Amino acid sequence: MIPSVAWAKEKSPGNTITDMAASARSAILMDADSGTIIYEKNSNDSLPPASITKIMTMLLVMEAIDEGRLKLTDKVQASEYAASMGGSQIFLEPGEEMTVEEILKGIALASGNDASVAIAEKLGGSEQQFVAMMNEKAVQLGMKNTKFMNCNGLPAEGHVSSANDIALMSRELLKYEDITKYTGLYQDYLRKGSPKPFWLVNTNKLVRFYSGADGLKTGFTSEAKFCLSATARRNNLRLIAVVMGEPNTKTRNAEVSQLFDYAFAQYTNIPIYKKGDPIGTLSVEKGKIDKIPLSAKHSYSVLLKKGDAGKGIRHELILNPNVKAPVEVGQSIGKLVVYRGAEVLTEFPVESPMAVTRAGWWTLLRRTTGHLFLSD
Repeated sequence: MIPSVAWAKEKSPGNTITDMAASARSAILMDADSGTIIYEKNSNDSLPPASITKIMTMLLVMEAIDEGRLKLTDKVQASEYAASMGGSQIFLEPGEEMTVEEILKGIALASGNDASVAIAEKLGGSEQQFVAMMNEKAVQLGMKNTKFMNCNGLPAEGHVSSANDIALMSRELLKYEDITKYTGLYQDYLRKGSPKPFWLVNTNKLVRFYSGADGLKTGFTSEAKFCLSATARRNNLRLIAVVMGEPNTKTRNAEVSQLFDYAFAQYTNIPIYKKGDPIGTLSVEKGKIDKIPLSAKHSYSVLLKKGDAGKGIRHELILNPNVKAPVEVGQSIGKLVVYRGAEVLTEFPVESPMAVTRAGWWTLLRRTTGHLFLSD
């Protein structure tokens, strides 16, 4: 899931965009659909990410919901340890229960350190085990400059990430489209109808003041300075901008807005497939099911400069040969490659949408004899 070559950046004239994040220690601007990098600055430097860490926490929560291991209505009980977290919090009391959805709001809007630990304990059994899951997911996503030591981004020795890695996990989180229902909210309440209602106001002010912005996560510690992984969508173009080490919120928001303004003015997306479109069929040898219909897990598109009609762009589904049962859900089975002429513009990994067990001998025999009769 490594982003494609930054061909879009190479097409831009001269170095006219190099100062768009002048105050940031590190920055990146990426097209969310294709993973194309439009702009970057020290994007692989390992730096403290502060609360941007919570993007990975939210990703594991959304993944668990998608897989049916967790429901939005499930109760999460705060341990004494979770309730003891300092910094940004939703002031959970030991033993207090909230739904997964309420906890998600507490993380997405208020950046609750206590909410993050509570959900980590719910999913992992302990924060330590959940952090191991975070680091395992980081490896799967190709996040080479990241090491998580906790689930909330509180200062810890060795807890680092990079702008490029944050963009990768942000892009993965955005595949769960419901997440922006929470990250895009400007305000909401927790404990509605109780004697102690808690007003949530999003720490990411761009969701109110920048057209199309609907996430994702802010971060601040005295060591990390002001950080932000932001996303905005206009028409069919969704962008991810990450800045780290900004001097203050005003500069942070201004530079992210500048990055967005540039990309929305200069670029557009040409769709290859929309989410749910059929893209092909995988043959499975010796499987209980011998063919798996494949559809687009999310939108597949290619980033082009405005005015470029997309002439010469083609795509090819390249599936792994001789795939044999058993096949697991999410198993890599090939890739969708987008070309312009002979040049590869981007590649999308293709994974199995279902598990396929090995067929019994009787099924295989019937299948073989059926083929024999058909050939006659």
